[in-house]
Amino acid sequence: MAKNQLDPDLRGYLETNKDILTVIEKPVSIDDIGALSAQSDGPILFENIKEHPGFRLCDMLVRHRWSQCRALGVDEKDYLPTLAQRLRKPPRGFVDVETGPVKEVIWTGKEADWLKLPIPIHSEQEDKPYVTAMNIVKDPETGFYNSSHAGTQAVGPQEGLISFITPHTHAIIRKYLDRGEKEMPIAVVFGIPPAYEIMGNFSGLHMDLWGEMEMVGTIMDMDIEMVPCETIPLTVPAHAEIVVEAVVDLESQTDVGVGVSPSMYYLPKQATLPTMHIQAITMRKDRPIYRNHLTTPDTDHQTLPRLCHEAILYNRLTEIGVKIHDIQFPTWGAALSCVIQLEAPREGFINDALMQAMGAPWLNTKMVVAVSPDTDISNAQEVYHAIATRCDPSRDMIIVDNTRGSPFDPSGEPIDAFWRTVGKVGIDATAKSRNLADHERAWPLNWGKVKLEDYL
Repeated sequence: MAKNQLDPDLRGYLETNKDILTVIEKPVSIDDIGALSAQSDGPILFENIKEHPGFRLCDMLVRHRWSQCRALGVDEKDYLPTLAQRLRKPPRGFVDVETGPVKEVIWTGKEADWLKLPIPIHSEQEDKPYVTAMNIVKDPETGFYNSSHAGTQAVGPQEGLISFITPHTHAIIRKYLDRGEKEMPIAVVFGIPPAYEIMGNFSGLHMDLWGEMEMVGTIMDMDIEMVPCETIPLTVPAHAEIVVEAVVDLESQTDVGVGVSPSMYYLPKQATLPTMHIQAITMRKDRPIYRNHLTTPDTDHQTLPRLCHEAILYNRLTEIGVKIHDIQFPTWGAALSCVIQLEAPREGFINDALMQAMGAPWLNTKMVVAVSPDTDISNAQEVYHAIATRCDPSRDMIIVDNTRGSPFDPSGEPIDAFWRTVGKVGIDATAKSRNLADHERAWPLNWGKVKLEDYL
């Protein structure tokens, strides 16, 4: 259970967690925000954007486990078991209300220009502002709400080119087309508590039973309120900071070039994307907060889509009888690598756990590393030390050839302009029973008991 009632809005969340929030009050150019925010380990809020004085911008809400646990209001040690357990619960649904804070300002018609929002350009080679916020679409058959973070190039005041990656969104698009409908309503939601975004990135079998928005209240352990849109038949979070209402032209196709993938490369090199037409923008009136997800280097962009993956793997691996201490898709793993911290009751379990993770339905388990509880899973240096000293490549690696590869992995073999194949490797970097005494780490006398800052 959460220690305290969670905040229903982002600004409340930032106030509650101000002890880990960095606030930048000095004037900052929109072109510098990406490079500055990427240097922050924890949540960061820009109060004074030169080109957009009426708005604020935040980022880095869930970059590390110590900030991720704040989203559920639990201690760090309880975060993964809590999320894993709540994902097994039934959907709580949401509460429909007539209005909310996000309706304090309403722009329609030509006034609905989303280039007025503080949308940054994310990398050196890109020339268009890039939107990374959560979006909501509705299954026309079931009525369930599906959400994702489909990256969108803001190519005009009321136009965007949107990149749908998730299979569920593609299935929903096919349903619209099969019904003879040429447009799909979509809402882009900025500035919500990070638990919304965690659930919004769920990837697993669910669309026959519920959509992601129906589960937000479940993982937050509270009711969430939804308000009707102005121009499209969708409801959206009442306490969001900004909502952009649009329709996607499902028959339009535009070739685009450079974009930044979660692996931090310019991949894929080209894509063909549908056009999104902006119809309305609603927002809070008191300096609304634009939620950015900088795409590079190691940021929320790598972490956020994999947080539910960690919880699903926690449930899956716990079922086979191993004790899971933690599972992380670390930012420094380029969104292609998973580290599992575990204990096994006897021989054979580690390899089973590695194969379970490697065989997950997603495309980001190319390299799976198992470590013992004495290895700091959040520390790349510690994980690499475990690989170097506790893994015998001839006995402790599983290599599988010719599996589905990520389109964002430059090491993969291209099938076409988008998809690739790649091998996978499972690495057992745990302390081995065959020579367990040899794995005892050496530390200085009184290590962890005395602190250097006490002597400065």
